[in-house]
Amino acid sequence: MNLNIPNINLPRIVIIGSGFAGLKLAKELDVSKYQIVLLDKNNYHTFQPLMYQVASASLEANSIIYPIRKAFKGKEHFHFRLLKVESVDTENNIIKTDKGVLDYDYLVIATGATTNFFGMKNIQKYGYTMKSLLESLNLRNIMIQNFETALTTADKMERKRSMNFVIVGGGASGIELAGALAELKNHVLPLDYPDLDIHKMKIHVIEASDKILPSMSTNSSKKAQFFLEDLGVNIWLNTSVKEYDGKTVTTNNVKFETYTLVWSAGVMGAPIRKIEDKLNNNNRIITDKFNKVIGLENVFALGDVSCIKEVNEGKGHSMLGSVAGQQGICLGKNLNMLAENKKMKPFKYKDKGTMATIGRHRAVVDLPFIKFSGVFAWFVWMFLHLLLLVGYRNMLVVFIDWCWNYFKYDNALRIIIGKAKRPFVPNTAKKEFSDKEVKE
Repeated sequence: MNLNIPNINLPRIVIIGSGFAGLKLAKELDVSKYQIVLLDKNNYHTFQPLMYQVASASLEANSIIYPIRKAFKGKEHFHFRLLKVESVDTENNIIKTDKGVLDYDYLVIATGATTNFFGMKNIQKYGYTMKSLLESLNLRNIMIQNFETALTTADKMERKRSMNFVIVGGGASGIELAGALAELKNHVLPLDYPDLDIHKMKIHVIEASDKILPSMSTNSSKKAQFFLEDLGVNIWLNTSVKEYDGKTVTTNNVKFETYTLVWSAGVMGAPIRKIEDKLNNNNRIITDKFNKVIGLENVFALGDVSCIKEVNEGKGHSMLGSVAGQQGICLGKNLNMLAENKKMKPFKYKDKGTMATIGRHRAVVDLPFIKFSGVFAWFVWMFLHLLLLVGYRNMLVVFIDWCWNYFKYDNALRIIIGKAKRPFVPNTAKKEFSDKEVKE
């Protein structure tokens, strides 16, 4: 019944999700006070801030992931199970999974976020996202495949659509991907494809608001836009996407011809089934200031999937890795104190700043006490992201890759591994494809 997890004389804490929140929590918990069970559909932790570098062929996929079992090697009373959680029965304290059921004393939901398409089904059907490592690898495959298609086709429109890239969303993920693609265009792709006119490659960033990086300072937003435009990226502000059919992006003021639309315009919580009555409008689980789910005594929610009702007029904290990590540490300390019959302390987020990079020597940093940009900001961004990586091996590999890229602009990662999964099949044979053919 319990997935081969032994029953011992310690309360069992089950953590669903091995992101920043789940990982920090599991490390903080005192194993002399609790049995810890970590559940996830992957057997590795992913450093999501660098997934755009995997998508743009700047880093190897295995340099931003770390095996969960290795992270907790030798930790007593710790158990990891690779499975998919299907639902939670909070009345009977039971979790239902695709491998069986598991009971708990305390449950922590740290399942993160998923892409919010705002009800636009065709965007969801034909667009690309970067919410997982597999999605980032697939996007890399598609981008490289696009240039191979552009090199062989005689159809000018198909070549145009293959070499145009539209990124929807001017947040950190969107502009960092745009900057990485621009550097490929300016320094790498002309050497890879000497038979193609790479100058015809277009990179567009579409943002519905009046500035990119809307959550950062006005100065950082303006600097980031300057950096992107200096790299040749086209910025479209006050522009919202209305439709996409796999070929043409329709917005409120202009159309774009492309086979590759990358959607980074919104996220929402990814809760577990049977928690539906505890959610806000953005699918985030509503909690109190101790991250305890409203109405439940032994269930907690952390990170992107959670929303503290007292914060930001009920909207909760920003969906950031720093928030998730701090919540994981705080809850770990609180549960340790709870085991000693001590009072828990409410979570208080310490904003240590935000930052984004737009390519070599170009970054913006907003700290509570100072805001700056340029070369120094770029080095600060790299240093802090190196420190946040899990595992010394990953730190070393990423550092070496970055050094190599700095001097050579070429790391030989532009390869298509496996079959690229394209939601739309280009009309290369001058005929229309049926719905069945497109799906296949």
